[in-house]
Amino acid sequence: MIKVSEGAKKKIAALMTEDGYDAIQDFVRVGVKSGGCSGLSYELKFDKSQAEGDKLIQDNDIKIVIDRKSVLYLAGTTLEYSGGLNGKGFVFNNPNAQRTCGCGESFSL
Repeated sequence: MIKVSEGAKKKIAALMTEDGYDAIQDFVRVGVKSGGCSGLSYELKFDKSQAEGDKLIQDNDIKIVIDRKSVLYLAGTTLEYSGGLNGKGFVFNNPNAQRTCGCGESFSL
């Protein structure tokens, strides 16, 4: 469903600890919402609870919850972290996206 690269795993664990979350028992909530210059944008935040209808996925020791609506948009996606000179941040490599914006934060199907 969603893969987590080694770089993303390390950054997520560090950020969760900084924000008072436990990377072993808490979750990364990933979703898709309307907005952005291409029509849809990604959401990424930490959460301590799983809502009814959420899909739970675990990859590379990271627990991810996805709301029911977003599951279809994110199938096959790899979450990566880029810390290079051209920009820092999490990157969603989504094979379902037919078009993305220049900043990579929004997409369309």
